[in-house]
Amino acid sequence: IKIGLVVPLSGEYKEIGNSILKATRLAINKIDDLNIEIIPRDTMSNPEATLKVSKELNEQGVKIIIGPVFNKNLIYLNELSEVTFLSLSNTNINNSKNVISGGINAVSQINAIKKFQEFSKLERSILLIPKSDFKNEIEDAVKKTKIKLKDTFVYDSDPTILTSQIEQLTRYAQRKENLKNEIKRLKNSNENNKEKKISNLEKRDTLGGINFDSAIIADFDESLKSVATSLLYTDVSSKGVFGTGVTVALDPRTLGTQIDDGIMDKNLDAKLLLMNKNYLLSISTQVLDGRIFITGKVDDPEEKLKITKLAWEIEGVRSVKNDLKIKEEFNFKQSAKDILITSQLRTALIFNKKIKSANYSIDTYKKKIYIYGIAESKEEQSIVIDEAKQILDVEDIISSILLVEDLRIQKN
Repeated sequence: IKIGLVVPLSGEYKEIGNSILKATRLAINKIDDLNIEIIPRDTMSNPEATLKVSKELNEQGVKIIIGPVFNKNLIYLNELSEVTFLSLSNTNINNSKNVISGGINAVSQINAIKKFQEFSKLERSILLIPKSDFKNEIEDAVKKTKIKLKDTFVYDSDPTILTSQIEQLTRYAQRKENLKNEIKRLKNSNENNKEKKISNLEKRDTLGGINFDSAIIADFDESLKSVATSLLYTDVSSKGVFGTGVTVALDPRTLGTQIDDGIMDKNLDAKLLLMNKNYLLSISTQVLDGRIFITGKVDDPEEKLKITKLAWEIEGVRSVKNDLKIKEEFNFKQSAKDILITSQLRTALIFNKKIKSANYSIDTYKKKIYIYGIAESKEEQSIVIDEAKQILDVEDIISSILLVEDLRIQKN
């Protein structure tokens, strides 16, 4: 039995595609039937490429194909009416008759969010929906599930328009005026400790609450981050909203993973903004299944390493891939010393049988060793540090080594 698998194995979503490929192979191994053959093909997350590789599979006698992942890649598959597609997309509106949607659709996700509301005792949730292709699907799911919402807000994905819309939603201008008026009132008053009160207020951006206790954002990827960042800039506390907010992300991950990834990504963005507001424009982050991906540009290597350390300290992280580019001019002599230190420690970890060296990333900059990773035990954590201390010429050791038992998302 030949079964096709059409997923993105290259391009922006290759991490998702390769994860699906590995999972499929594991499932086939568990079935242990030599008569089943999985034939993977790369869609490059492109509709035309999806149709092309599907036709090639059909010519090889394949009648059942798992995939594609995203709804946009389904549009030409009605041309292969003799092939059944088990799509991983969670969108089931206007699909052709030969496509069976196997993803988690909006109705099932919102039903899960209803349970989350009840568990967290959320009474004033707002739903934020972008003007997009899946707007109607979300609105239909809201009607079917009868989820309890304080309000529904449709926003524009254009960042230049979005910010002003979020300011209106959060009453940003009024809250800024409240702060200004309160400081003025205190200055003209005879209240005790008014200088201290004024000093505390001057550290704030707004004064006054918002009229919702949680936000459900029906979006994903960069558009989701734009909404989250706009909320941060309108001084909406992540403690008040993001910690209880959830995301109806139209992608193949489970709802639980989406919630975890969404909260991690927002927490990381918030910490980066606190470190340097310029990072909003120069750095991009994404979280998939607890794995953090960072891209962009920074001024020097030390800045890159500090950001890597910050990412490793986000609750629930499983790994960090930092692809930040360095603007600083290359110093060959210094770099050679740092590379030597890194290689010496890497070798020491590999040969130490008490350490799982594959679980660690090592960087060195100006004789400072940065160690990130996951330790199976406190003993292993200490041994790694001790090994670093033995390296000649090391001036400092900066580590973010998590324990497996402390992880919210256990590593595979």
